[in-house]
Amino acid sequence: MAMALLETINDPADLRKLPRAQLQALAGELRAFVLDSVSRTGGHLSSNLGTVELTIALHYVFNTPYDRLVWDVGHQTYPHKILTGRRERMGTLRQLGGLSGFPQRSESEYDAFGTAHSSTSISAALGMALAAKHKGENRKAVAIIGDGAMSAGMAFEALNNAGVAECDLLVILNDNDMSISPPVGALNRYLARLLSGQFYAATKNVGKNVLKVAPPLFELAKRFEEHAKGMIVPATLFEKFGFNYIGPIDGHDLDSLVPTLENIKHLKGPQFLHVVTRKGQGYKLAEADPVAYHGPGKFDPAVGIVPPTTPTRQTFTHVFGDWLCDMAAKDPRLVGITPAMREGSGLVEFEKLFPDRYYDVGIAEQHAVTFAAGLACEGLKPVVAIYSTFLQRGYDQLVHDVALQNLPVVFALDRAGLVGADGATHAGAYDIPYLRCIPNMSIACPADENECRKLLSAAFGQDHPVAVRYPRGAGVGAAIERGLQPLPFGKGEVRRSRIGAAENAPRGVAILAFGTLLYPALAAAERLNATVVNMRWAKPLDTELLLEVAARHEALVTLEEGAVMGGAGSAVGEALQWAGVVRPLLHLGLRDEFIEHGDPARLLALQGLDVAGIEASIRQRFGDLVDRMPPALKIVG
Repeated sequence: MAMALLETINDPADLRKLPRAQLQALAGELRAFVLDSVSRTGGHLSSNLGTVELTIALHYVFNTPYDRLVWDVGHQTYPHKILTGRRERMGTLRQLGGLSGFPQRSESEYDAFGTAHSSTSISAALGMALAAKHKGENRKAVAIIGDGAMSAGMAFEALNNAGVAECDLLVILNDNDMSISPPVGALNRYLARLLSGQFYAATKNVGKNVLKVAPPLFELAKRFEEHAKGMIVPATLFEKFGFNYIGPIDGHDLDSLVPTLENIKHLKGPQFLHVVTRKGQGYKLAEADPVAYHGPGKFDPAVGIVPPTTPTRQTFTHVFGDWLCDMAAKDPRLVGITPAMREGSGLVEFEKLFPDRYYDVGIAEQHAVTFAAGLACEGLKPVVAIYSTFLQRGYDQLVHDVALQNLPVVFALDRAGLVGADGATHAGAYDIPYLRCIPNMSIACPADENECRKLLSAAFGQDHPVAVRYPRGAGVGAAIERGLQPLPFGKGEVRRSRIGAAENAPRGVAILAFGTLLYPALAAAERLNATVVNMRWAKPLDTELLLEVAARHEALVTLEEGAVMGGAGSAVGEALQWAGVVRPLLHLGLRDEFIEHGDPARLLALQGLDVAGIEASIRQRFGDLVDRMPPALKIVG
């Protein structure tokens, strides 16, 4: 692949040496490189193809890294990474030890702010702009935010603050009419009217050029413009916040982008530039279906994404989606809510079958939670489908609006535990600790696909808030019973009893597993002659079962794919202490550290949560107890 220009760009200083006439050719090479790179590694594609020209223009005009670029979410920053010295490492994208799929301050000085969650860019860039003002530095701060991210309240909180902050801040609205799921809400409809604004922008520029030769007429036209533009373009909203609104302009036209940014660079105060881009730009398949090409795996660019020829195991997300449709058919009170994650959370079929009971509230997690509370107050049964890491953003609402009022809202927590390539920002490591401490909340931890369906039914049948946490991807392939029969609320089960468990005195080790780590626990237990308990519920704990198991074993091991600190293992320790039972405890789970991107199985192994790691940890801590198994049962590894 010929990359004559791109291969000369090792940092933005090299880019700024190019004559402007060569930038369009560079954009072609950069777009081809992004497509080729993502097809080899997997990753975000549509969004990155849409920001090629904008990225070139920003680094061409601004003195990065001295000037700060803050990318909202950051899944559109592959062109940015390529132009800032990381081109040769793109083959390591989203792999263990390789490049992150998002901006990361520890990765490059050009990544001014670490992102991956939506709608943080304006707040962060405003902080940087005011810091520059306090320090007397003439640096620029630029926030690049998508139209989907503009639906979040945090973005408007920042705009409200920035408009009166008296600093040099540029906010660029990258308007591509799509977040991940199609954008929703009144604001998006308002922004969608910008197409009529293109007429305004064109006539305004032509008119000014013509009328400048007649100053009195030019002044009259300016006054008319101030009166008319609020009716014609979506400028009024942002100007009421105190910004100077510019646009909309074509985000793929470098001959428009570069001079516009050069002019804005010299303006004082808060500026708002509205650019229109297209997701998947330059690759017809991604242009036609930007959702499918939002985050593909490896594929052949000449062919596109090819559906697998052999049936794949059903994912937990699919299990949830099927359950939601089945329960909705049975119970007309059920309503489904998602904060802009229709596809990711498995609500596509539900929207088709029950459009009047489907609510996509946009990227607004706080609103989603309180909205669910309002529905529950009126006798409906809301199910909020949300990633574990995104529920963190609605935590106050969860405490104050749902739990305090003890409302029957079900939270279907997708992506619980490690998520692999998306890394620390998307890992659902903290939901058990942050939910467990809230009164009235319950937490279910299904071990496999069939349990997931049954525990969702159990959660839906309660009259208080319940969260059901399940991981990304497929489980062990458990056969799924199609009914809606729930599992008992707050009850676990013994899945394996150690040989010799009928002895009168406590002997050996019992592993208390929460969630899908039950299956590696069972495999390790075969080598250790250990009892394995499928606890199923982190709250309420099955204390009756726990005390029975504690009475029959010399030591206990808790196992969870979540933060150890404050997690399900901590709940076990607290319950034993409350009951006055003293047993040696080993808590296995995610350590007190942020876990970066990589293959999920490899990441679990590094945390000691695969079969070998579980066995090794138990032998290291309780080797004397394990070695008491009868010689005939010992397995030499």
